[in-house]
Amino acid sequence: MGKVVVVTSGKGGVGKTTSSAALGAALAQKGDKVVVVDFDVGLRNLDLVMGAERRVVYDLVNVIQGEAKLTQALIRDKRVETLYLLPASQTRDKDNLTAEGVEKVIGALARAFDWVICDSPAGIERGATLAMRHADVAVVVTNPEVSSVRDSDRIIGLLDSKTLKAERGERMEKHLLLTRYDPTRAERGDMLKVDDVLEILSIPLLGIIPESMDVLRASNLGAPVTLADGKSAPAKAYFDAARRLAGEALPVAVPGESRGFFGKIFGRKAA
Repeated sequence: MGKVVVVTSGKGGVGKTTSSAALGAALAQKGDKVVVVDFDVGLRNLDLVMGAERRVVYDLVNVIQGEAKLTQALIRDKRVETLYLLPASQTRDKDNLTAEGVEKVIGALARAFDWVICDSPAGIERGATLAMRHADVAVVVTNPEVSSVRDSDRIIGLLDSKTLKAERGERMEKHLLLTRYDPTRAERGDMLKVDDVLEILSIPLLGIIPESMDVLRASNLGAPVTLADGKSAPAKAYFDAARRLAGEALPVAVPGESRGFFGKIFGRKAA
Protein backbone atom coordinates (compact mmCIF):
# COMPACT_ATOMS: atom_id res chain seq x y z
CA MET A 1 0.00 0.00 0.00
CA GLY A 2 1.16 3.50 -0.81
CA LYS A 3 1.41 6.31 1.72
CA VAL A 4 -1.43 8.86 1.79
CA VAL A 5 -0.27 12.42 2.50
CA VAL A 6 -2.56 15.40 3.04
CA VAL A 7 -1.13 18.87 2.34
CA THR A 8 -3.23 21.21 4.45
CA SER A 9 -3.48 24.58 6.18
CA GLY A 10 -6.03 26.74 7.92
CA LYS A 11 -5.40 29.85 5.84
CA GLY A 12 -5.70 30.19 2.08
CA GLY A 13 -2.90 31.47 -0.12
CA VAL A 14 -0.02 29.91 1.83
CA GLY A 15 1.18 27.65 -0.98
CA LYS A 16 -0.61 24.32 -0.49
CA THR A 17 -1.19 23.67 -4.19
CA THR A 18 2.31 24.81 -5.13
CA SER A 19 3.73 22.55 -2.42
CA SER A 20 1.57 19.56 -3.38
CA ALA A 21 2.75 19.79 -6.99
CA ALA A 22 6.41 20.42 -6.07
CA LEU A 23 6.60 17.58 -3.54
CA GLY A 24 4.76 15.20 -5.87
CA ALA A 25 7.08 15.99 -8.76
CA ALA A 26 10.17 15.67 -6.54
CA LEU A 27 9.10 12.21 -5.32
CA ALA A 28 8.27 11.11 -8.88
CA GLN A 29 11.63 12.34 -10.17
CA LYS A 30 13.39 9.87 -7.88
CA GLY A 31 11.38 7.02 -9.38
CA ASP A 32 8.37 6.68 -7.07
CA LYS A 33 4.89 6.37 -8.57
CA VAL A 34 2.96 9.44 -7.39
CA VAL A 35 -0.57 10.77 -7.81
CA VAL A 36 -1.59 14.26 -6.70
CA VAL A 37 -5.31 14.63 -5.94
CA ASP A 38 -7.07 18.01 -6.04
CA PHE A 39 -9.76 18.21 -3.33
CA ASP A 40 -10.57 21.88 -3.93
CA VAL A 41 -13.87 21.23 -5.68
CA GLY A 42 -15.21 24.34 -7.43
CA LEU A 43 -11.89 26.21 -7.27
CA ARG A 44 -9.66 23.83 -9.21
CA ASN A 45 -6.04 25.07 -9.52
CA LEU A 46 -3.76 22.05 -9.30
CA ASP A 47 -4.20 21.27 -13.00
CA LEU A 48 -2.96 24.78 -13.85
CA VAL A 49 0.13 24.47 -11.65
CA MET A 50 0.91 21.11 -13.25
CA GLY A 51 0.25 22.32 -16.80
CA ALA A 52 -2.60 19.88 -17.42
CA GLU A 53 -5.64 22.18 -17.56
CA ARG A 54 -6.38 21.40 -21.22
CA ARG A 55 -6.22 17.67 -20.65
CA VAL A 56 -8.95 17.43 -18.02
CA VAL A 57 -11.91 15.38 -19.24
CA TYR A 58 -13.10 13.61 -16.07
CA ASP A 59 -12.49 14.57 -12.45
CA LEU A 60 -12.69 13.38 -8.85
CA VAL A 61 -16.44 14.01 -8.58
CA ASN A 62 -17.11 12.11 -11.83
CA VAL A 63 -15.30 9.10 -10.36
CA ILE A 64 -17.08 9.31 -6.99
CA GLN A 65 -20.49 9.55 -8.66
CA GLY A 66 -19.78 6.65 -11.01
CA GLU A 67 -19.75 8.77 -14.16
CA ALA A 68 -16.19 7.74 -15.04
CA LYS A 69 -13.65 5.12 -14.07
CA LEU A 70 -10.61 6.15 -12.05
CA THR A 71 -8.31 5.22 -14.94
CA GLN A 72 -10.26 7.61 -17.20
CA ALA A 73 -9.84 10.56 -14.85
CA LEU A 74 -6.12 10.13 -14.09
CA ILE A 75 -3.81 12.35 -16.15
CA ARG A 76 -0.20 11.30 -16.58
CA ASP A 77 2.39 14.06 -16.60
CA LYS A 78 4.16 14.56 -19.94
CA ARG A 79 7.55 15.23 -18.31
CA VAL A 80 7.75 12.56 -15.58
CA GLU A 81 6.10 9.26 -16.45
CA THR A 82 5.55 8.22 -12.82
CA LEU A 83 3.64 11.42 -11.92
CA TYR A 84 -0.17 11.55 -12.21
CA LEU A 85 -2.94 14.06 -11.46
CA LEU A 86 -6.53 13.46 -10.38
CA PRO A 87 -8.20 16.87 -10.92
CA ALA A 88 -11.08 18.41 -9.01
CA SER A 89 -14.37 19.45 -10.57
CA GLN A 90 -14.75 23.11 -11.50
CA THR A 91 -18.52 22.98 -11.97
CA ARG A 92 -19.71 21.09 -8.86
CA ASP A 93 -19.52 21.96 -5.18
CA LYS A 94 -18.06 20.18 -2.18
CA ASP A 95 -21.41 18.55 -1.32
CA ASN A 96 -20.76 16.21 -4.25
CA LEU A 97 -17.91 14.64 -2.28
CA THR A 98 -19.18 11.74 -0.19
CA ALA A 99 -17.29 10.03 2.61
CA GLU A 100 -17.88 6.62 1.05
CA GLY A 101 -16.79 7.81 -2.39
CA VAL A 102 -13.61 9.42 -1.11
CA GLU A 103 -12.73 6.30 0.89
CA LYS A 104 -13.16 4.12 -2.20
CA VAL A 105 -11.05 6.37 -4.44
CA ILE A 106 -8.24 6.87 -1.91
CA GLY A 107 -8.14 3.13 -1.24
CA ALA A 108 -7.83 2.36 -4.95
CA LEU A 109 -5.08 4.96 -5.40
CA ALA A 110 -3.13 3.71 -2.36
CA ARG A 111 -3.08 0.24 -3.89
CA ALA A 112 -1.77 1.56 -7.22
CA PHE A 113 0.70 4.28 -6.19
CA ASP A 114 3.65 4.71 -3.82
CA TRP A 115 2.40 8.17 -2.80
CA VAL A 116 -1.11 9.67 -2.80
CA ILE A 117 -0.78 13.41 -2.17
CA CYS A 118 -4.09 15.10 -1.31
CA ASP A 119 -4.13 18.85 -1.99
CA SER A 120 -6.64 20.09 0.57
CA PRO A 121 -8.75 23.23 0.30
CA ALA A 122 -8.10 25.82 3.00
CA GLY A 123 -10.11 25.93 6.17
CA ILE A 124 -12.03 23.39 8.20
CA GLU A 125 -15.10 22.69 6.05
CA ARG A 126 -16.18 19.45 4.37
CA GLY A 127 -13.61 19.32 1.57
CA ALA A 128 -10.73 19.82 4.00
CA THR A 129 -11.92 17.20 6.50
CA LEU A 130 -12.50 14.65 3.72
CA ALA A 131 -9.04 15.36 2.28
CA MET A 132 -7.37 14.62 5.62
CA ARG A 133 -9.60 11.74 6.77
CA HIS A 134 -7.61 8.86 5.23
CA ALA A 135 -4.14 10.39 5.54
CA ASP A 136 -1.18 8.53 6.99
CA VAL A 137 0.89 11.72 7.10
CA ALA A 138 0.03 15.44 7.17
CA VAL A 139 2.11 18.29 5.80
CA VAL A 140 0.90 21.50 7.47
CA VAL A 141 1.80 24.47 5.26
CA THR A 142 2.10 27.86 6.91
CA ASN A 143 3.57 31.30 6.28
CA PRO A 144 5.61 32.96 9.05
CA GLU A 145 2.68 35.23 9.99
CA VAL A 146 0.63 35.18 13.18
CA SER A 147 -2.74 34.59 11.49
CA SER A 148 -1.40 31.76 9.33
CA VAL A 149 0.30 30.06 12.27
CA ARG A 150 -2.80 30.40 14.47
CA ASP A 151 -4.99 28.81 11.79
CA SER A 152 -2.44 26.01 11.32
CA ASP A 153 -2.67 25.28 15.04
CA ARG A 154 -6.41 24.77 14.56
CA ILE A 155 -5.74 22.35 11.69
CA ILE A 156 -3.36 20.33 13.88
CA GLY A 157 -6.23 19.91 16.33
CA LEU A 158 -8.47 18.59 13.55
CA LEU A 159 -5.78 16.16 12.39
CA ASP A 160 -5.66 14.77 15.91
CA SER A 161 -9.44 14.38 16.16
CA LYS A 162 -11.14 14.08 12.74
CA THR A 163 -8.99 11.50 10.93
CA LEU A 164 -9.37 7.73 10.82
CA LYS A 165 -6.03 7.42 12.60
CA ALA A 166 -7.33 9.57 15.45
CA GLU A 167 -10.49 7.47 15.70
CA ARG A 168 -8.37 4.33 15.97
CA GLY A 169 -6.29 5.89 18.73
CA GLU A 170 -3.19 6.13 16.54
CA ARG A 171 -0.85 9.13 16.31
CA MET A 172 -1.09 11.19 13.16
CA GLU A 173 2.37 11.89 11.73
CA LYS A 174 2.55 15.66 11.15
CA HIS A 175 5.22 17.86 9.57
CA LEU A 176 5.56 21.61 9.22
CA LEU A 177 6.39 23.17 5.86
CA LEU A 178 7.22 26.86 6.28
CA THR A 179 6.71 28.77 3.02
CA ARG A 180 7.52 32.28 1.76
CA TYR A 181 10.25 32.77 4.37
CA ASP A 182 12.34 35.93 4.05
CA PRO A 183 15.26 36.08 6.55
CA THR A 184 15.70 39.84 6.13
CA ARG A 185 12.07 40.55 7.00
CA ALA A 186 12.21 38.04 9.86
CA GLU A 187 15.28 39.79 11.29
CA ARG A 188 13.46 43.15 11.09
CA GLY A 189 10.50 41.68 12.93
CA ASP A 190 8.16 41.96 9.94
CA MET A 191 7.46 38.23 10.11
CA LEU A 192 7.94 35.43 12.62
CA LYS A 193 11.30 33.70 12.88
CA VAL A 194 11.57 29.94 12.39
CA ASP A 195 12.04 29.34 16.13
CA ASP A 196 8.87 31.30 16.89
CA VAL A 197 6.76 29.19 14.52
CA LEU A 198 8.22 25.93 15.85
CA GLU A 199 7.57 27.02 19.42
CA ILE A 200 3.88 27.69 18.68
CA LEU A 201 3.10 24.62 16.54
CA SER A 202 5.48 22.07 18.12
CA ILE A 203 5.57 19.67 15.17
CA PRO A 204 8.69 18.50 13.26
CA LEU A 205 10.03 20.81 10.58
CA LEU A 206 9.89 19.30 7.09
CA GLY A 207 11.40 22.24 5.24
CA ILE A 208 11.67 26.00 4.78
CA ILE A 209 10.77 27.37 1.34
CA PRO A 210 12.30 30.82 0.74
CA GLU A 211 10.30 33.68 -0.72
CA SER A 212 11.20 33.70 -4.42
CA MET A 213 9.88 34.82 -7.79
CA ASP A 214 10.94 31.40 -9.11
CA VAL A 215 7.78 29.89 -7.63
CA LEU A 216 5.51 32.37 -9.42
CA ARG A 217 7.40 31.95 -12.69
CA ALA A 218 7.04 28.17 -12.46
CA SER A 219 3.28 28.44 -11.83
CA ASN A 220 2.89 30.75 -14.81
CA LEU A 221 4.75 28.19 -16.95
CA GLY A 222 2.39 25.44 -15.76
CA ALA A 223 5.11 23.42 -14.07
CA PRO A 224 5.92 22.48 -10.47
CA VAL A 225 8.96 24.49 -9.39
CA THR A 226 10.91 21.24 -8.94
CA LEU A 227 10.46 20.62 -12.67
CA ALA A 228 10.66 24.20 -13.97
CA ASP A 229 14.07 24.99 -12.46
CA GLY A 230 15.59 22.28 -10.30
CA LYS A 231 18.55 24.51 -9.36
CA SER A 232 16.49 27.37 -7.90
CA ALA A 233 16.48 27.89 -4.13
CA PRO A 234 12.80 26.91 -3.63
CA ALA A 235 13.21 23.82 -5.84
CA LYS A 236 16.20 22.66 -3.79
CA ALA A 237 14.23 23.23 -0.58
CA TYR A 238 11.31 21.16 -1.93
CA PHE A 239 13.64 18.37 -3.08
CA ASP A 240 15.11 18.20 0.42
CA ALA A 241 11.63 18.27 1.97
CA ALA A 242 10.58 15.37 -0.25
CA ARG A 243 13.62 13.37 0.88
CA ARG A 244 12.72 14.01 4.53
CA LEU A 245 9.12 12.99 3.82
CA ALA A 246 10.50 9.73 2.43
CA GLY A 247 12.38 9.13 5.67
CA GLU A 248 15.87 10.57 5.07
CA ALA A 249 17.53 12.38 7.96
CA LEU A 250 18.62 15.74 6.55
CA PRO A 251 19.24 18.94 8.51
CA VAL A 252 17.04 21.88 7.51
CA ALA A 253 18.94 24.90 6.23
CA VAL A 254 17.43 28.21 7.31
CA PRO A 255 17.75 30.82 4.53
CA GLY A 256 20.28 33.40 5.59
CA GLU A 257 21.82 31.21 8.31
CA SER A 258 24.67 28.72 8.15
CA ARG A 259 23.45 26.40 10.91
CA GLY A 260 20.79 23.78 10.32
CA PHE A 261 17.77 22.71 12.32
CA PHE A 262 18.58 19.01 12.49
CA GLY A 263 17.56 18.68 16.11
CA LYS A 264 14.24 20.39 15.58
CA ILE A 265 13.24 17.87 12.92
CA PHE A 266 13.91 14.77 14.94
CA GLY A 267 14.26 16.09 18.49
CA ARG A 268 10.67 17.21 18.94
CA LYS A 269 7.68 14.98 19.40
CA ALA A 270 4.75 15.63 17.09
CA ALA A 271 1.84 17.29 18.77
